[in-house]
Amino acid sequence: MIKVGIVGTGGIAEWHASAFKDNKDSDVVAACDVNNDRLNEFCDKFNIDHRYNSVDELLEKSDVDAISNTTPDAFHKEISIKAIEKNKHIFCEKPLAENHADAQLMCDALKGRNLINMVNFSYRNSSGYQELCKMVQEGKIGNVIHMDANYNQSWLTSNYWGNWKEQDKWLWRLSTKHGSKGTLGDIGVHIFDFASRPIGKIKKLNSYLKTFHSKGEKIKDYVLDANDTFLSMVEFDNGAIGTVNATRFATGYSNRLELRIFGDKGDLKIEFDDPISEGNKFMYTKDIEREFNSKDDKIKWEEIKCPPSLTNFERFIESIMNNNNHEPDFKRGAEIQKVLDGCYESSENGCWVEV
Repeated sequence: MIKVGIVGTGGIAEWHASAFKDNKDSDVVAACDVNNDRLNEFCDKFNIDHRYNSVDELLEKSDVDAISNTTPDAFHKEISIKAIEKNKHIFCEKPLAENHADAQLMCDALKGRNLINMVNFSYRNSSGYQELCKMVQEGKIGNVIHMDANYNQSWLTSNYWGNWKEQDKWLWRLSTKHGSKGTLGDIGVHIFDFASRPIGKIKKLNSYLKTFHSKGEKIKDYVLDANDTFLSMVEFDNGAIGTVNATRFATGYSNRLELRIFGDKGDLKIEFDDPISEGNKFMYTKDIEREFNSKDDKIKWEEIKCPPSLTNFERFIESIMNNNNHEPDFKRGAEIQKVLDGCYESSENGCWVEV
């Protein structure tokens, strides 16, 4: 049984606790948070006996095998490195760090240590996406020419997830003072991993980030200055080009990821809100193989359904048990962070940036 300790007991921690407790090969045996009331409420809910108010205390007094780091972005580096130095396997929420330099320090801390490390790019939980990646990498659509990826959320224009103006869990995401990197840092980390994993590394990019002040300038002590939307043009190492975009103003969409990949022998597309219940299929066409003089002028798309794949949580536990590090690992997290850093630089200077 792999014993897991959770650091940080905010909303996202409940997902981690449920996933690790539901796994027959793992259990959550310890948790820590600086907020004692929140810590006790969390531990009571998930039947966790060992409770601590600091990660140092947890690492010193508990006998956990692994740490699940669900703290805010600004604390990912410090806490993950402390866990690594205590020879604990580490599962970290996204983004891996606030910038590439910090992400690289986390990777460097792992050198010479046989420790499993993963970052929670949650849309890897889609079995359809896993199979789509395999098809692209096996050359089923030929050479990739073009791609488009979009992440559409609407919580700034609807109450689907509650009234953002009244809840701190949303307001902090709009304030750089409170550690937010805006839409790019919050969901851009997902969409760039989502877009690039099937195709390969991004070579260069040109991005534009914008904050819309029509939503207001300040609520309570939250200055609403983080980016709300971004547009990116990208070129990959293999010569393919495309667009990667995300916004929180996508009325009509709750939490929608969309990816279209066009090759010289076929195309693939996938879209979903929930990666497990909806992400278990994708669409494929090789219409180019149809005879040009055929009387059948219908474009044919085939829906490919896929059996469930392991979630990131399951891959993490399996990695520990088999001593074989699954992706997405810290190296991948750092690669994506370098892309995000490039986006900020590009938008600030109004130019293309080599990644």
